Amino acid sequence: MSVAFTKEESAETASETLLPDRPVSPHPNLVTEAGLKALELQLEEARAAYEAAQQLEDVNERRRQSAVPLRDTRYLVERLRTAQIMPAPASTDTVAFGSTVTFSRPDGRVQTYRIVGEDEADPKAGSISHVSPVARSLLGKAAGDVVGSGNQELEIVAIA
Repeated sequence: MSVAFTKEESAETASETLLPDRPVSPHPNLVTEAGLKALELQLEEARAAYEAAQQLEDVNERRRQSAVPLRDTRYLVERLRTAQIMPAPASTDTVAFGSTVTFSRPDGRVQTYRIVGEDEADPKAGSISHVSPVARSLLGKAAGDVVGSGNQELEIVAIA
């Protein structure tokens, strides 16, 4: 058979199938119960997507469709392996991991965020990572405390 009739993987296809690993944070992998369940669900979904891709006939398409789920599976297995489940805060006296904090800014905005693990943080949904600058400045503080300086001052209004 002539080489012209064989299907060979192009350099473009190869680059689509050899994805770099997702970066793993150097910070402790603290998670809430809900965060751990979300990681487990994401792992199940990644594995299911990989299995579905393995059913494809075309080898190049199978590799393309497998690349993201395979990379995500490696990442999620590592995150689950290193997950440290944090108990719900014992009190609302000071800001802790898992606390929901309401604070005001000098421009009059009042914001409320729950402090959670890196993988479960979603500022648009009202949660921020415990390693974010805002969360780091709030941790250990009490209602009425002011953190930051100038236009970056935050006054803690409530802790739940």
